[in-house]
Amino acid sequence: MTENNTTDAALRLRHKRYASERRFNIYGIISIAVALGALCLLIGSMASKGWSAFQQTYIILEVELPRDDLAPQGKIDAETLRDVNYVSYLRKSLRTEIPGVKSRRDQRSLYKLLSSGATLGLQNLVLNDTKLIGQKIKFAAVASDDIDQLVKGNISAGKGGKVSKKQGDWVKKLTDAGKIEKRFNTNLFSNGDSREPELAGIWGATMGSLLTMFVTVLLSFPLGVAAAIYLEEFARKNRWTDLIEVNINNLAAVPSIVFGLLGLAVFLSFFGLPRSAPLVGGIVLALMTLPTIIIAGRAALGAVPPSIREAAIGMGASPMQVVLHHVLPLAFPGILTGTIIGAARALGETAPLLMIGMVAFIVDIPGSITDAATVLPVQIYLWADSPERAFVERTAAATLILLTFLILMNLVAVIMRKKFERRW
Repeated sequence: MTENNTTDAALRLRHKRYASERRFNIYGIISIAVALGALCLLIGSMASKGWSAFQQTYIILEVELPRDDLAPQGKIDAETLRDVNYVSYLRKSLRTEIPGVKSRRDQRSLYKLLSSGATLGLQNLVLNDTKLIGQKIKFAAVASDDIDQLVKGNISAGKGGKVSKKQGDWVKKLTDAGKIEKRFNTNLFSNGDSREPELAGIWGATMGSLLTMFVTVLLSFPLGVAAAIYLEEFARKNRWTDLIEVNINNLAAVPSIVFGLLGLAVFLSFFGLPRSAPLVGGIVLALMTLPTIIIAGRAALGAVPPSIREAAIGMGASPMQVVLHHVLPLAFPGILTGTIIGAARALGETAPLLMIGMVAFIVDIPGSITDAATVLPVQIYLWADSPERAFVERTAAATLILLTFLILMNLVAVIMRKKFERRW
């Protein structure tokens, strides 16, 4: 009787353990599903708002380029071509497409269909191909941001909005005549920042991010690997190394804005380095990334079996040779993975860069690490704070691009770990 009771109790305990394990598995699946759902919701929300930013509205005009204005006395001079009033050519073409606009007020409204960047586009077209001088050409003029939003259906004409009823009628007339086209928005990928949404692009911020990350990796990777090797392989275990390890772990959890305050107080105020430069941003992000690289590097070095070290020492290798020739190559995939993850975190940081002035409005594309620049997260922050409706879609589009970069960097880290990982 006692034996049966014991067996029944053991079976009940086993069923209870199995049920608990099944519940735990279900909780894990639910957690993963919730996380994936939140990610899909975020990406879906950004995509629904930002997909239209990858298209730009153009007005197709037949523009006459008079030889008398562009090449007086038959001579083509670049300086003369730059000084020509291209605005008058575009306005004349627009009046031809929309006849009957007589009052100055209506003409001003008509001219607002075009972006201020349309003039520069026509000028560059003539400068790049002087054979067009004296001809009547078809030119795709960039529409203003309000007209772009009207064509995309994000706003409506009239009713006290930014687009008047007359402008809406003109746009409809141009659309019916086949003069309105939506094309791939190359400006988004080739231009720097601009006060005009239809001309604003991410190329300046992208170059700033690349230069900043170059400085970050250049400083943090060798220092982080060297520190990890020393602490894991050579440093004696005492209270000082314990204190260093505790501080490294604490630094990994410090809010990023603290590193920005450090950069403001030390690199800008004390050393006088250039404000809003990738050099300073890279140094600040390198300090922020160092703890992550050191911790990942130590974990990768510690994962190498002691038998590798013992075999190398048995063959007569010095401690430095053991580390550099045997341990480090085996731990390198893990170190590189940690570096990529740390760099991906740095790529998405905004707070420390705001403190060192990288929030400035930068139009020019940076060419070196000392030029004034901004980065993609800060560019997104600036656009999100802009009142124009067209910047809303560009903010979402830039966020999608930044998320793509981050996902690719993490994907590279996973692939490299799978490719080079050794199991012992």
